[in-house]
Parts: sequence; structure tokens; C-alpha cells
Amino acid sequence: MLLSAVFLALFAPSVWAQSSVIDAYVASESPIAKASMLANIGPSGSKSSGAFSGIVIASPSTENPDYLYTWTRDSALTFQTIIDQFTLGFDTTLRGEIDNYVGAQAIVQQIPNPSGDITTGGLGEPKFYVNETAFTGPWGRPQRDGPALRSTALITWANYLLSEGNTSYVTDTLWPIIENDLNYVSSNWNQSTYDLWEEIYSSSFFSTAVQHRALRQGITLARAIGQTSLASSYGNQADFLLCFLQSYWNPTGYMTANTGGGRSGIDANSVLASIHTFDAAAGCDAITFQPCSDVALLNLFTYVNAFRNTYEINSGISTNEAVLTGRYPEDVYMGGNPWYLTTLAVAEQLYDSLIVWNSQGSLDVTNISLPFFKQFDSTITAGTYTSSSPEFSTLTAAVKTFSDGFVALVAKYTPSSGGLAEQISRSNGAPVSAVDLTWSYASALTAFDARAGVIPGSWGAQGLSLNCGGGPVAQTVSVTFNVDASTLEGQNVYLTGAVDALEDWSTDNAILLSSANYPTWSVTVDLPGSTDVQYKYIKKDGSGTVTWESDPNMEITTPANGTYATNDTWR
Repeated sequence: MLLSAVFLALFAPSVWAQSSVIDAYVASESPIAKASMLANIGPSGSKSSGAFSGIVIASPSTENPDYLYTWTRDSALTFQTIIDQFTLGFDTTLRGEIDNYVGAQAIVQQIPNPSGDITTGGLGEPKFYVNETAFTGPWGRPQRDGPALRSTALITWANYLLSEGNTSYVTDTLWPIIENDLNYVSSNWNQSTYDLWEEIYSSSFFSTAVQHRALRQGITLARAIGQTSLASSYGNQADFLLCFLQSYWNPTGYMTANTGGGRSGIDANSVLASIHTFDAAAGCDAITFQPCSDVALLNLFTYVNAFRNTYEINSGISTNEAVLTGRYPEDVYMGGNPWYLTTLAVAEQLYDSLIVWNSQGSLDVTNISLPFFKQFDSTITAGTYTSSSPEFSTLTAAVKTFSDGFVALVAKYTPSSGGLAEQISRSNGAPVSAVDLTWSYASALTAFDARAGVIPGSWGAQGLSLNCGGGPVAQTVSVTFNVDASTLEGQNVYLTGAVDALEDWSTDNAILLSSANYPTWSVTVDLPGSTDVQYKYIKKDGSGTVTWESDPNMEITTPANGTYATNDTWR
């Protein structure tokens, strides 16, 4: 059974849109989400299923799917929520849970696993058994976001303890764990990784964003405890990371979630990156993808609209109203459904935006963000609108209603028990996949806090600028071009394209392909990593006559490192 009869009765759109109704859901669900989140943490959580002290289980579900493991990423996001609740003064009874987590992570870091050990890449291992032993089965590894997120949570805790004068615990207990993670991030950020959905091995926007945040926070902490040489090293890599972060932008209106994988790139990955790198002190900064930046708002607009016609359950909803969202529109996992946490992430990004706009007393509409704002006011034009203007009032009220709409949909499909699974059926709204997903509960709590105007601590995004001269961002990768092309006697196939390595569209200097596996022609070329590359094949005969294949240009995005191959057909 879904939400209680009272909530169902209130869910007429003209009534449910009222803030007081959302208030009622938040008031009822908040204690349930918090208790359910804590229930999934060992050793005392009622659903922690024998997990060791400080270990977070993803879900008590043991079949279809089996999530009775501890993921570094999920655990860190959960404890970021718990640490924020403690340090912001909302719940000071959580100290024991935090201490247990610290102890558990000190152990988990040292467990040899299929990704390596503490010195050979083991920190990239995504998940472990709940008894602190290695999971050795096949999996998408490494996943390089976990160390970044864990260090961010522990640095937040360290900063609080330093403010309380507990320097020795920070330097003796926390810093060794944090340093391991930061060193891993600093050394491996420009290596390929599985994304947060554990499916695509390439470069991931979410991973890059949280790695950048981790190093920036690490710089400040390292300086505070006298680790100045490490602070300098982290600073150099953070500058490179920030430059690399810009390369994910697709000018058609979204952040490309992964540089590989063959999908559109429209993905909740980007919305989650924005909320987990929110820094109110940075305002609407675009280069760090702050929630209210023009690029983040256009990205959100593109992402949400991708789901309007994807799920049956979204049928008939107006184009300027909230819809349920999922991981990415091509998703087929467990039937490819909306997720609680992705829908809540949209609301949280919008609430974060409102925090900044109200704080700074103005709102900027740019040509980039204009499509986002036009869904609320078709007459709005690019410009700066101060809080005294009618446009500011109209737009912020509309965004608040819009963001509340995503929470309203989550409320509509929350069972009467308040339990949050992983997914919501795309056809009938029933809970789907793993029950009592810890990440779903944590996402509810952070979205509710954002709605209440809670501002997490700054991590150093304010005032950053791009310094992209030199560095390891554009390392090369080996790309093998394969094309199925039939030729006449005396003809050969050549390759040319829009980068120096492909001879800048020259036909005279185009690269000859091998016909050893005719009709497949092949050649391997070193190209810049993480780069969009346009190219075409041409045919030339002995007289020098050139035949171009038809438009449009072919295009690939190279991975950050490693190798890549195309399988093209002459057009």
C-alpha cells in the first residue's frame, strides 16, 4: 500500500502544491528516514544483518538484488549526512556512530582485495563483505569516487574537531586515513574508473567533481595541521582536476556523465555531482558546477525533460511540472525505473539554488540558463533580477513549487510505512528492487535539510579560477580506427580529422589505413585523452583523386587513458 489515505486525499495537484502539505510529509518522513538509515549500520542497527561496528550496509536485501555488502561510496555519503547532522547541531547523539565509522574505515582501507592493497590501488575497490573481508567475485572495479567521498566526510569531521581543540585525534587518528585517500585521489584522478552506477569504464563527471572537492578540502586541512608540502601537491592536482571538469560539458545543454559507454550522457550522475559539491559561499559559480550556475540549471532542465516520456507513470504531466526521474533514460536495470534518490536530488539542487539566490538577493538569467527559466515565465529575458523585482519573486516562487513537486512525487509513492526502496515502478509506482536502501534514506534527509535552508560547510569553491596551462590533463590514448570499406583497384583508404594527430583535415597528409583484413581497413593513432574528435575517411587512387565519405563528420570522445577502438562503416 502506498501513502496513507490522508496523504492520498491531499494529493490533488491544486492542494498538494501547497507548501504546508509538503511540510507534513517532511515532518512524518524525516524521523523514519533517519531511524531507517541508522538501522542499516552495524553493530546495533536493527537491520544491519551482522555488520561489524561502523559498517554501513547498502540494503538488507539478499536476493533480487543482493545488496548485503558495504560500498565505500554509499557509506561515505551516508556518513557525510550523519557528520553534518552532528556538526550543525541537529543531533549530538551521533558521536558514537561517527567514531565507529572512523574505526571501520581504518580497517577497510588495509584489506587486500582484487584491486590491490593499500599501496597498489586497493583503495579503488568498491565494496566489501559486511564482516570487513574482501569481496573477490567479478565486479566493476576500480571505482575511484569512494576514496574522495570518504576523505570529504572525514575532513568535515576533522574540521569540527579542530574547532573544538581536539588536534591530537585529528593528526593521530583521522589524518592517516584521510591522507591515504587524498594520495590515492591525487595519483589516480586521471585514470579511467567505473562510474557510480558501476557500469561504464571511462572518465566520470561525478568522480571528477567529488575528487576535485576532496583535494580542495584536503589542502585546507593539510595546511591547518602543518602538512604544507602535501597541501602544495594537492593544490597542483586540484588545478588540473578543475580544468578537466570543464571538458565534460556538451554545448547542446548538459554535462556528459561519462566519456565512454555509447549512451547519450544525460544522467543523474551530473545532478548528484552538483549537490554533493554544493558550496553556498561560491554563489552560482559555473566552473565548479554550483547548483544555481547557468550550466547546472540547463543540465537539470535537459536531464528532467529526458524522463517526461520515458516512464508511463509520468504520462500526462505538464511540461513545467515535476516528474519522476531515474539514472539515465536508456536504463534497463531492474526494468529501468525512476529512483527515489535521483528524484530527490533534483529537488535538492533546486533548494540549494534558492538558498543562494535568497542569500545574495539576486538571480541571474543568462542565455545558457534561459530555457530553464522560460518554463516558468515565457516572457523572461536574460538579465540580473534583484530581490525587489517582480521577476525575482515570480521565478523563485515558481522554482520552489517546482522543487516541491519532486518531493511530492516521492511522497505519493512512499509506502505508508515510510520505507524507501531503491526504485519506483515505472508503470504503477510500487517500490521496486532493494528494500530499505540506505542511500535513499540519506538522500531524503539531505533534500529535506536543503528545503529548510540548511547550509553545509564551505569546502573552498569560492574564488577559484581556471589555470590550465600545462599538466597531465590531456594525456594521449591509443585509438584504433576500423572501417568497413569496399574499394576499387588502385584505391586506398585514409583518415583525416580535426586534431593535429589526424592531420587537421588535410587530404595530402591523411593517414593511410592497412587493408590486411579487407574489407576492414585499420590504423592506430595516439590522440589526446578525454577529447571530442571529429574525423572522416577518404579514398584516394593512384592519380590522387580524392573521394570523401558523406556527411556528417564522424565523432568520438576519447577516454582519459588506455585504449579505444572504432568500428565504422564507410558512408
